[in-house]
Amino acid sequence: MTSKKTLDAISLMPQNGAKCEYLLLMLHGWGANYQDLAPLAQMLDLPGFGYLFPNAPFPHYQAPGGRAWYDLENSPNFKLLTSSQELLLDWLTSLPSQTGVPLERTIMAGFSQGGAMTLDLGLGLPLAGLCSLSGYLHYEPQPLEETPPVLIVHGTQDRVVPIASARQAQEKLTAIGVNVKYQEFNMAHEIQLPALELFQAYIKGIID
Repeated sequence: MTSKKTLDAISLMPQNGAKCEYLLLMLHGWGANYQDLAPLAQMLDLPGFGYLFPNAPFPHYQAPGGRAWYDLENSPNFKLLTSSQELLLDWLTSLPSQTGVPLERTIMAGFSQGGAMTLDLGLGLPLAGLCSLSGYLHYEPQPLEETPPVLIVHGTQDRVVPIASARQAQEKLTAIGVNVKYQEFNMAHEIQLPALELFQAYIKGIID
């Protein structure tokens, strides 16, 4: 995969000519696509924010119309992961020139496999914040000089990505000095309203 390729994305910018001062990027989960999380933009209702929902680069082998960031069933050496990382990084670092919004005013979030990609790439970038929703770590995080603050939200009834994965992510990230806010909810592999409200409050806390 070459750096000349890019990701398709749903782009929702502020209405009525309002200036886009911040960006929120949201990465969907395994087998979904960029339409899956797009309705959250209206629910979050963050003034001054533009929203980008990228489509994962690879078709899901079981779900018609579904996409994947990498092959989950090829653990621990996830097939396609390196290509996906390179493509996502190229796309992320091109956004400031395309949108006029620097990475320092960009928040990256992801659900499930998208949460894993968020934690994977986001810690090494000068982003305003990161959020993993029902996500996990698929690598051993290494200490960095500076990292964005991280919100980890997970359901105690999640049978797709067990709650133990979120607790392990919190422990490992905290151990290397990452500022982690962690919250569990009584929910399954989903984003219920209380989790969304916490996510909204987290974002507002970053930009205030």
